[in-house]
Amino acid sequence: MFTPIRRRARRAALALSAAAALVLGTTAANGAPADPAPAKQGPTSVAYVEVNNNSMLNVGKYTLANGGGNVFDVAVIFAANINYDTGTQTAYLHFNENVQRVLDNVATQVRPLQRKGIKVLLSVLGNHQGAGFANFTSQQAASAFAKQISDAVAEYGLDGVDFDDEYAEYGTNGTAQPNDSSFVHLVTALRANMPDKVISLYNIGPAAARLSYGGVDVSSAFDYAWNPYYGTWQVPGVALPKSKLSPAAVEIGRTSPATAAGLARRTVDEGYGVYLTYNLDGSDRSADVSAFTRELYGSEAVHTP
Repeated sequence: MFTPIRRRARRAALALSAAAALVLGTTAANGAPADPAPAKQGPTSVAYVEVNNNSMLNVGKYTLANGGGNVFDVAVIFAANINYDTGTQTAYLHFNENVQRVLDNVATQVRPLQRKGIKVLLSVLGNHQGAGFANFTSQQAASAFAKQISDAVAEYGLDGVDFDDEYAEYGTNGTAQPNDSSFVHLVTALRANMPDKVISLYNIGPAAARLSYGGVDVSSAFDYAWNPYYGTWQVPGVALPKSKLSPAAVEIGRTSPATAAGLARRTVDEGYGVYLTYNLDGSDRSADVSAFTRELYGSEAVHTP
């Protein structure tokens, strides 16, 4: 966890980077677009990036041959973790060295994407320690973790957060099993903290199955929800309009172009508003990407190194 001194040092560095961005002509400290790509018509495209191995900047290297718009509208930093402190018996937000490197270098790793008009989210994932979104045993504990998330989003000038309830291994380290109130309390507190930020749901795990408690349904608190099973079509069981759902999910480089194209065609034909991709790397993937952009936007994708 961060010490206060390290937090102050990071805030000072980020403030300097924000000031520099303003001098260069951006319109907001978090990298709001100065020269956004041309608008495009069609579904929102999402790209998860495994930052242990790849650069977030890869997301900004793809544009549409017709019109020059960004292929991807949302980039997800994969992934921060929900960890467990056995001494204090509390969950805490953890960044491995690769995620921390991205966050410490937002001026060069995140702001360039935001200036193009691409939103950058932080994915939060379980880490085999028993802590998860679904096993907070009190509203206070859930709200405390929500504050850690919203503080990080604010500190690093990100556009929101993505919940991925995998690998928690509930019960490890004597932690509680999932309960019905935990995720509802967490999402409710986070939305109150971040009324204008994106909250998305990777529709998997005990948390995703527990969106309602005590007369409160947090489905509407999410901006997006998507299918977590790559190469398949599965409508997320979340009470959101089609415009906010991605039943299609592809892994770039592993899902065949024919499957990616078919899923994109079905996305358009059935009126869904989001198309999810995972594991964008640093190779020229324009052939794989064009397979779905032709169906979503009527255009080939261009890769610019």
